[in-house]
Amino acid sequence: MSSTLLEVTRAAHEDVERLERLIARELQREAENNRDRLFQNHRVRHMIDLVISTTDKLVYIYEDEDNARKDEIAALGGQGANGLFSAFYERLKEIRDYHRRHPAARVVDATEDYEELLKEEPHIEFSGEEAFGRYLDMHELYNEYINSKFGALMEYTAYLDSFSQTSNIPFNLKLTRQYREYLEHILEYLISFLERTQPLQDLERIFSKLENEFDEQWADGKVPGWENNDLENGHASQESVIDLDYYNTVEELMEVGPEKLKEALVALGLKVGGTIQQRAERLFLTKHTPLDQIDRKHFVKGSRTLVQNGAPVQSGSKKAIALMEAKMQRLCEVLKETIIQTKENVEKKQALTYEEMEAEREEEEIQADTESDDEEQQIYNPLKLPMGWDGKPIPYWLYKLHGLGQEFKCEICGNHSYWGRRAYERHFKEWRHQHGMRCLGIPNTKNFNEITSIQEAKELWERIQERQGLNKWRPDLEEEYEDREGNIYNKKTYADLQRQGLI
Repeated sequence: MSSTLLEVTRAAHEDVERLERLIARELQREAENNRDRLFQNHRVRHMIDLVISTTDKLVYIYEDEDNARKDEIAALGGQGANGLFSAFYERLKEIRDYHRRHPAARVVDATEDYEELLKEEPHIEFSGEEAFGRYLDMHELYNEYINSKFGALMEYTAYLDSFSQTSNIPFNLKLTRQYREYLEHILEYLISFLERTQPLQDLERIFSKLENEFDEQWADGKVPGWENNDLENGHASQESVIDLDYYNTVEELMEVGPEKLKEALVALGLKVGGTIQQRAERLFLTKHTPLDQIDRKHFVKGSRTLVQNGAPVQSGSKKAIALMEAKMQRLCEVLKETIIQTKENVEKKQALTYEEMEAEREEEEIQADTESDDEEQQIYNPLKLPMGWDGKPIPYWLYKLHGLGQEFKCEICGNHSYWGRRAYERHFKEWRHQHGMRCLGIPNTKNFNEITSIQEAKELWERIQERQGLNKWRPDLEEEYEDREGNIYNKKTYADLQRQGLI
């Protein structure tokens, strides 16, 4: 017996109502810990997706583009009283025939299937560094950043602070393919992390609102970091324009300087490489030749230039790149607390020994199903004591014993602060101080312990070099050799006598 369209519609409405009741029931249940809350949110997200798909099916049925629903309603009505009853008995006959052919058929209760949704444990993949959604794992993106042309060498913790701040990246490097791919990778990871940790977050609504605001700001030239981007609006910025009417030869144009020529070439979408003469020749081409008639080999790969009212317009991917930056910054606002916790976790791990990290990992595994996040949030810490390896404030007596309220600054480490005498003494052997000493060209020996000033380190190194120059051991003159007769010679004399065959 095939289901009628009206029966499908009724069942769909029933499914939607049942799912709504299950969602309400699930949300009323208080989660025991972070893991349970995450599973709860994913179960609710799955049920919401089922409601959306079922509702889409209902909308399609009610639109009735093929008039199937209208025809079925007309067939149920029949024509007159006789037609109505004949249609009813025909349906009843079909139902009886079906159960006669399938006597063992049982009634399927859809409620049982939906109750299983509340018991399932969703499979969510996290890396070890993410600690089941507590922290971000941006090591791959960090390596991509520091190994790129637009990036800079920095620590991982500094990268977590600054990866969302794109204002320090030069404008010409933002238009490269490498930077665009980097932004795509960041967006892909942040969206994936948000979907895994906050499945009830409506990303589509967030991005829709953001894009509307972005379009208005872009039209007004008020997008942060892109305020002077006048090329997209149809005219080059005044700073980058060179009036070629004042120059009659390439040699005269070369007097402008390489940087000014580079800015003018970037504004036109032309290549900026080569010597100053090659730059001037490339720019001088535009004096008598329209941009659309210049050989494509002179343009940057991937850039397309148009001409509107005699002014060059670069219609590339600038708006798309600016939009990706805006999306990344909005996602960072949503994940602000997670980013802060990630940085704190990385700094804490740098101060732990291997044994302490293993103990922390084992304790987290044991307490993952029993410890509630509410208890962690209610930790009373009015003195703002440092957190121990167990995630709780250390005792105050231990804080005083180690002098953690005492700050030591090291100029060689870039004025980095070390709290407590122990951390201060240990840092002389750590990578940050060693890197600072290498930059100064000074060996990091015991002679330089307790030296934190760059000037003092340089003065001490000069004194050591002077002392080594006066008291330097000279093996040719001071190394002693003895012949068979017991005579003592220095190395140089012994070698000379031996060559002459005298000894």
